[in-house]
Amino acid sequence: QVQLVESGGGLVQAGGSLRLSCAASGRTFSSYSMGWFRQAPGKEREFVAAVTGSGGSIYYAESVKGRFTISRNNAKKTVYQQMNNLKPEDTAVYYCAASPTIANGFLRQYPYWGQGTQVTVSS
Repeated sequence: QVQLVESGGGLVQAGGSLRLSCAASGRTFSSYSMGWFRQAPGKEREFVAAVTGSGGSIYYAESVKGRFTISRNNAKKTVYQQMNNLKPEDTAVYYCAASPTIANGFLRQYPYWGQGTQVTVSS
């Protein structure tokens, strides 16, 4: 079992930056792939970024490539998402998710989810 708690969301102007954090419980954090997903009002949850347990493979949605950076610190059992040059279309609730398998961008690969943190980008 893994429990996930996100933090770092907030309100920012377009062009600004935010850093999301996701703290995990459990003894085997380094064996889990970690992902960030987001859900805007009236839309389906969508993949944003993912990193494998060792950090050796990283995946991004096309819409955030070059602006978002996912990273992890296995000693701190935390995954981060640095978000730069934010756009109004990035407004959503951002969720952290964990997978016990080598996972990338498919929601069904992730059985464990955090409660989400709101990111709002004003124009």
